[in-house]
Amino acid sequence: MSVIRKWKSFILLFPFLLMLLAPVSVEAAGEVYVVPVEETVEKGMASFIDRAITEAEDAGAKQLIFEIDTPGGRVDAANEIGEYLTDTDVPTAAYVTSRAYSAGSYIALNMDEIYMKSQSTMGASGVINSDGTAADKKAQSAWISAMTAAAENTGRDPLYAKAMADKSIDLPEYGAPKGEFLTLTPAQAVEVGYSSETLSSMDAVVKKLGFEPSDTVRVEPTFSENLARFLTNPAVVPILLSLASLGLIAEIYTPGFGIPGSIGIMSLVLFFYGHVIAGLAGLEAIILLVAGIALIIAEIFLPGGIAGIGGAVAIVASLLMSGQDLGHMAFSIGIAVLVTIVASVLLFKFVGFQNNFFKKIVLSDSTNTSEGYVSSRSRLELIGETGESLTPLRPSGSGVFGDERLDVVSEGSFIQAGTGIKIVKVEGSRIVVREIGDNKEEKS
Repeated sequence: MSVIRKWKSFILLFPFLLMLLAPVSVEAAGEVYVVPVEETVEKGMASFIDRAITEAEDAGAKQLIFEIDTPGGRVDAANEIGEYLTDTDVPTAAYVTSRAYSAGSYIALNMDEIYMKSQSTMGASGVINSDGTAADKKAQSAWISAMTAAAENTGRDPLYAKAMADKSIDLPEYGAPKGEFLTLTPAQAVEVGYSSETLSSMDAVVKKLGFEPSDTVRVEPTFSENLARFLTNPAVVPILLSLASLGLIAEIYTPGFGIPGSIGIMSLVLFFYGHVIAGLAGLEAIILLVAGIALIIAEIFLPGGIAGIGGAVAIVASLLMSGQDLGHMAFSIGIAVLVTIVASVLLFKFVGFQNNFFKKIVLSDSTNTSEGYVSSRSRLELIGETGESLTPLRPSGSGVFGDERLDVVSEGSFIQAGTGIKIVKVEGSRIVVREIGDNKEEKS
């Protein structure tokens, strides 16, 4: 009953929880919109920048300034952000406050103007895989072309953009001899025409662009957008999937529905919530997930195992469709499966089938002698009893011992009916007799 009350409360509170997590757009008036581009570049950031640009356009803003401090991130997310920047009619400017590396430099190159703070840097844009190894030649070539095109589209010399992503370019005068990626200091960026000027603050940038600091509106990520960025982080995804699988498996081994199952379901909900907000998971992935869960539930009532297999395939497919990278998503699912297997073995060993789902479908009782179960009655007390064969023993037959008739077997020899016999051995239900008589054995 307490479990039912808990779930009723959860169902009542769920709509309010969704309202809290839903993205909120705040209308503000101003001619200059300042948008932070911080931390890792990923799909969550792309979604946030798209919203910020849309808000600025709807408000009739005259300038967009992107405050950049990022070590880089995903190439696909950077390409998406680049499209948003080139598609908007609002003038754009980048202000590099610390670092604009890799995807960050690409984002900066897609803007109309670039300003840098003293001691900031821009470049080092070689493309690498999620495991830290260099990407294949095809991916590197595509990224070099993207960097070059971004510089050309904004009227900058493409040589330096190419050198940021291609080690084969030899620019020793800028600290990037052959074999090194180019990273520009503020002075070098001004010299090659990438940066318009080195400025000490955002207010200085705003004034340089012809506006007053009071004209600015700073667009910050909402709670839901920050949460989505966290939940779609490549390091967080395998943890969420492992918690989901571990919680659901632990719930199978416990009575009713409680904390483990709630943790498992909440982890799965958070995974899809983050990926939906980040624009990674669509309606088709949610439909597949729901269908998969329904098939697994149906497997409890249907024979054959086909529904369960189909449900598992549907859930895995929905997860793969929701991931930023197919390889990383497969890796995360593999970790979750490994955690599930280990947890199942440990729970089976230390918890067993007591008070769990399997108790309903697996026979756990055993007919042990210690619990009073016996396969047959032991008649060891019959050894030494004498009687008479009722039927010929060839070698089995019947004999009478006092008032009791028993099925017996001779030691191997033929014994005629009416012959005196003696029980010499009892092996379970097998009673062995021997003939007695003048020439065999005296009656007792």
